[in-house]
Amino acid sequence: MPDDISTDCVIEDDRWERLGLEVLADRAVAAVLSWHGIGGEVCVMGCDDMRIAALNADFRGKPRATNVLSWPSAEHVAHEPGARPELPDTDELGDIAIAYDTCLAEAQAQGKPVADHVAHLLVHATLHLLGYDHQTDADAETMEAAERSILSRLNVPDPY
Repeated sequence: MPDDISTDCVIEDDRWERLGLEVLADRAVAAVLSWHGIGGEVCVMGCDDMRIAALNADFRGKPRATNVLSWPSAEHVAHEPGARPELPDTDELGDIAIAYDTCLAEAQAQGKPVADHVAHLLVHATLHLLGYDHQTDADAETMEAAERSILSRLNVPDPY
């Protein structure tokens, strides 16, 4: 595993500390970057629904809560649908915000352990930082296959 993987975790909602977000984020980010054979730095902010709704409104024009948001540090190069993206040429990969209330509600509704659901969302968001997306069916299949492979390394069951 590359030794230059760093996760900076900012806790805005104390419930994330009780869930162990820092450890979950470290493991998820490291799993994604190791799977790709790269290092890098990611900042993860654990917040509540009110904070993520404000971020979603500011950055995406959608004034409602969501589970996770990501902001890549680098512009991504366009790629053929279904192809793996070209990895960014920077150590600072970007930022992730994750909302406790929405994650908890989703995990409960899906009958999943909250920690597994959060690990999946952090893997998903980190892949977005690397240039993955799910705008087309082919890209969604590529991204979901990467998620499944990475989550299996974390002993998290297939979320799909």
